[in-house]
Amino acid sequence: MRFYLDHAATAPLRAEARDAWLEASAVVGNASSTHGAGQDARRLLEESRERAAAVLGCDPIEVVFTSGGTESINTALHGLWASRAEGTDAIVLPDGEHHATMDTAAALAAAGAGVRAVPLDAVGRIPVSSFAEALPGAALATALAANNEVGTINDGAALSTAAADAGVPLHLDAVAAWGHVPLSFRELRGEVAAGVGLVAMTVAGHKLGAPVGIGALVVARTARMTPLLHGGAQQRGLRAGTQDVAGAAAFAVALEMAEAERGAETARLIALRDRLISGIRVAVPQAELLGDPVERLPGNAHLLFPGAVGESLLFLLDMAGVAASTGSACQAGVAEPSHVVMALGRSEQDARGVLRFTLGRTSTDADVDAVLATIGDAYARASGTSPATRS
Repeated sequence: MRFYLDHAATAPLRAEARDAWLEASAVVGNASSTHGAGQDARRLLEESRERAAAVLGCDPIEVVFTSGGTESINTALHGLWASRAEGTDAIVLPDGEHHATMDTAAALAAAGAGVRAVPLDAVGRIPVSSFAEALPGAALATALAANNEVGTINDGAALSTAAADAGVPLHLDAVAAWGHVPLSFRELRGEVAAGVGLVAMTVAGHKLGAPVGIGALVVARTARMTPLLHGGAQQRGLRAGTQDVAGAAAFAVALEMAEAERGAETARLIALRDRLISGIRVAVPQAELLGDPVERLPGNAHLLFPGAVGESLLFLLDMAGVAASTGSACQAGVAEPSHVVMALGRSEQDARGVLRFTLGRTSTDADVDAVLATIGDAYARASGTSPATRS
């Protein structure tokens, strides 16, 4: 039997989203075609866009459907950089961002962009004051709504206000946060001048129970953004190509369900998460919770296991049927220390000794029980403290 505690990597597909996808996939027609079949597809596509916009807190025209988080982040950062104001020369990039953001910024830096780093505090939060100090004269800024590894929630509204005050456009990566904390693009953006403050926000469908391969970039009407893909005028020209009608329909359903469940699920997941953390600390007293102990994603438990290697712990847990991770799934299979943990001021050794357990809507007490029944022995073996490893 398998016990899945890696919802931050991907969430199980919702039956309702699957059914919406199947039903929509039976609609034959390209949404850009003018004949009746095409217009049937177009109608379903735009209804899905309206439903998504209602949940995301934006206008339908501001929803740009993409293949997921990575494409949305690339579109935002490349697009904002290419449309930057004259005389601006840098990207404000907090430490500990997702690799999709870090690697995109690195590609822009290789092409001549400057990068201004913003250190995180000891729990993985972006200090608003430090973020604001880095903004003047920048071309754009980006930030996580919540850290995808340690789960610490950032003050997205304050970051947006700081960017607006500095006259800088901001992209907010809400992939890890959306569906777990209250987020409205319109409310986060507030009443600000055109093209500055929060202008783009990224959401990925598969984190919410939609199929892999659908996501969205919310782009403010007033944003100045150059397209990453060319070849058509779809979606305000910001994302050329035939649009995924079935994916959009499934995405809209998953968004609606995630938001409708959020209040009750938050309370349930916090209780499960806290029982998991306290149980691990009983089984492994040396274990240390990283990230903010309170202002964190409800299903996130990110722990340091001193003297052990996370990959070894991961293997031992997997052998017992428990699925967890050492960090972002985008780095799966790459044995390197967590850049997020090191951004907290921890050592490289510490950054190699962490596990991330993430709970979601299908998580139960049985999942927590499975971890607690296994983690003590796994830690003893991985850290070389069990009798078997000393003999």
